[in-house]
Amino acid sequence: MNMSESGKLKIAIIGQSVFGAEVYQLLKKNGHTIVGVFTVPDKNNRADPLATAAEADGVKVFKYPRWRIKGQAIPEILEEYKSVGAELNVLPFCTQFIPMEVIEFPKHKTIIYHPSILPRHRGASAINWTLMQGDKEGGFTIFWADDGLDTGPILLIRKTDVDPNDTLNSLYRNFLFPEGVKAMGEAVEMIVAGTAPRIVQPEEGATYDPMIKKDKVQINWDSSAQDIHNFIRGNDKQPGAWTNIDGKQTTLYGSKLWTAERPEGTEVQIDGSTNAALVHSGGMLFYGNDGNAVNIDQLKLDNGKTIPASKFGQTDEAQEALVYTNVEKEYIAKLNDAWAGILSKQVTDDTDFFKAGAGSMDIVRLLEEAKTRCDITMTTEDVFMNTTFGEFSRAAILCSRGLGGKKEFTYDAIKMNVNNMDITFPHQLFINNEFVPSISGDTFETINPADESVICKVSKGNADDVAKAVKAAIAGEEVWSKMNARDRGAIMYKLADLMDAHREELATLESIDSGAVYTLALKTHIGMSIDTFRYFAGWCDKIQGSTIPINNARPNRNLSYTKKEPIGVCGIITPWNYPLMMLAWKMAACLAAGNTVVLKPAQVTPLTSLKFAELAARAGFPPGVINIIPGSGRVVGTAIVNHPAVRKVGFTGSTEVGKQIMEGAAKSNAKKVSLELGGKSPLIIFSDCDLDKAVRMGCGGVFFNKGENCIAAGRLFVEESIHDEFVKRVIEEVGKMKIGDPFDRSTDHGPQNHRAHLQSLLDFCKAGVDGGAKLVLGGKQPDRTGLFFEPTIFTDVKDDMWIAKEESFGPVMIISKFKDGDIDGVLERANATEYGLASGVFTKDLSKALYVSDQIHAGTVFVNTYNKTDVAAPFGGFKQSGFGKDLGQDALNEYLRTKCVTIEY
Repeated sequence: MNMSESGKLKIAIIGQSVFGAEVYQLLKKNGHTIVGVFTVPDKNNRADPLATAAEADGVKVFKYPRWRIKGQAIPEILEEYKSVGAELNVLPFCTQFIPMEVIEFPKHKTIIYHPSILPRHRGASAINWTLMQGDKEGGFTIFWADDGLDTGPILLIRKTDVDPNDTLNSLYRNFLFPEGVKAMGEAVEMIVAGTAPRIVQPEEGATYDPMIKKDKVQINWDSSAQDIHNFIRGNDKQPGAWTNIDGKQTTLYGSKLWTAERPEGTEVQIDGSTNAALVHSGGMLFYGNDGNAVNIDQLKLDNGKTIPASKFGQTDEAQEALVYTNVEKEYIAKLNDAWAGILSKQVTDDTDFFKAGAGSMDIVRLLEEAKTRCDITMTTEDVFMNTTFGEFSRAAILCSRGLGGKKEFTYDAIKMNVNNMDITFPHQLFINNEFVPSISGDTFETINPADESVICKVSKGNADDVAKAVKAAIAGEEVWSKMNARDRGAIMYKLADLMDAHREELATLESIDSGAVYTLALKTHIGMSIDTFRYFAGWCDKIQGSTIPINNARPNRNLSYTKKEPIGVCGIITPWNYPLMMLAWKMAACLAAGNTVVLKPAQVTPLTSLKFAELAARAGFPPGVINIIPGSGRVVGTAIVNHPAVRKVGFTGSTEVGKQIMEGAAKSNAKKVSLELGGKSPLIIFSDCDLDKAVRMGCGGVFFNKGENCIAAGRLFVEESIHDEFVKRVIEEVGKMKIGDPFDRSTDHGPQNHRAHLQSLLDFCKAGVDGGAKLVLGGKQPDRTGLFFEPTIFTDVKDDMWIAKEESFGPVMIISKFKDGDIDGVLERANATEYGLASGVFTKDLSKALYVSDQIHAGTVFVNTYNKTDVAAPFGGFKQSGFGKDLGQDALNEYLRTKCVTIEY
């Protein structure tokens, strides 16, 4: 007898949230067997409530970040799902795209919970629209999943009256949540009994309301109070309806219709409204065009801080000068004694703890002194964030008052709603843990390559700003380089955790600023950046020298040993193809080694670097350790290279600019340089390869990240006997690629980074055609808005052609034949270039693969794979592709100097 015949089902639950956990408990209580729970990965080291509930019961839990790639079910996940043998899928609340292979697999298919009375208000923002449109009736539907947008047959509907002051929270709390859990249980029992209907959704009254986004929810004050109220409550708390007050975006929460008399209060002018708002003891009144008012409970200011609406315009008490009590004055005197005892000197408000010589053990002592003398508990971060006695004593008193000693980190933020999320990011220079405008006041526009719209204006640095940043970095070095190595590592780990927590926001920024496909940005641009910081955080306390056996000066003896020391202030200049990842590849090793940094991001892609700076400050990096100066390479880059206090420059970019950096570094102060420069990486494909894999990897080697990839396979050498078949299959493979919106999860190929680069690709292809190569695919822009370029394939490319020698840095595949069996000949051709960054070979013959690996002139060799970099594997080129290594233990050597000490005794 199977489970259905016994009146119980084997159920797979797919979803997340407390709602999902409640449904899980109910179905389990009703006697059904939960054969698997499929939910989302842990976030901030915390499992989703549904996962927690299932794990406590020993139920199998599967945590997938996604079920599909490029619209196709992931085979391994699909098989793992099928293995649990579910008879019914229950989706209590699911934000992921579930493949139809999963939806259709169980005997009883799949049911889903949706918070609207279908077919009205289909879509992810259904409940928002229920409130925004003033519906008198709301509710939820449980329906049978299909491949439409909430269009499957209806199983059951539950309705409720909508109160005039209901919000999203109150509807969920009072009806949608508790009644929804019960209804999911009832729906399963109806399926068991064979009474569950399949009511086709009618077309009449059917809607599909768009996703609510922040830029679409600015309040129109030329509306009635009722309409304004519906609009505000329909967006509370996400994404939050907003208005401008004194030109600053302010979000309104907790709207209620106001029916009482006008209270006493202070008037505030509202941009776009003919009526002033009124701040009063019970909130803030806003008036519609009909003279009626709504009352708002809370405001979210443009700095991200949420305050009671009744406090709008009042000074933040925490920022006022503190008036100390007599007891607090005694605390300050005791803390002063503690500082004086640790530093062995007289202490004033301006005394800096670290500049006065304190080290990591002194921090421990200071914290213990504060606790034992004053009963004030503080953290290591409190000390690093308040390094002078005046700052520290203020922080200590705030801690004693229960307000926390950490200074609130605020900045002038850009706020957007994009990719169905609110994002907040800086747009100014980052110097000494503060976002500041450039000294000149100059700015530049950063552009979204998907549509060439202006994202925002960014402060544009110059040589004076670089000098200011270097000065801050010199001061920061006093703290960072002397800090206990494990403390450095702890801060770097915390930064990695913050980056992970902001992974989606960082990937969204990377997409709008660089054109990266969002899914790729999540995995590679951002994912590898996080991995890199975690990897090098682990190296902080493992950097060590060695003892050296040398000849003794008899009758005396000698001890010779080496020490690895930080270099000092390092300049880092990063490219635009992987803005955050290139920062991470260089900066993580630099910081782990104990150096401080002045970084110039590529002018066309500064935003993730600036968001990174914000997270670094929040992670507890001391002031001056990280400084970021957006601007042009000609001005900011040159100033970094020429500055006499900068002791090392790390650069990724073109060979031409790399040579200029070497020259400038030599002339300024003979500073150390590491360069990762251009490439024309050969990929050799032998006839005895796995052709399917070679085609797939060959396309990835060329078209990965739109071809804007330093190790892209710049030229493919294909053995003659498989050449035509290889070309045919590559054309078919490229034909499957989807060009389009980077935020479309099915997109494979986004826009090129900026217009000048797009033009260079057009020129490159023209040169290829003019030079006699055969253009078999692409070579032009598609007919759409934005900086898109079609994946391109050239064949019949001869060694003397310009496109055979030069790097396109774009989605252009260059294919040349070589004679069957001519291994040495193809190696000679592959090595006949001044570049030597990466290379690849596809063959099933291990001896041949190893021979090619030995003979090829490149810093990286991929065998039967391509683009497979890892944070633990060193990366860097030969010849005019540069020198020095990123990643792996080797990268630390780029940011350390070796001191040899010899003692005679």
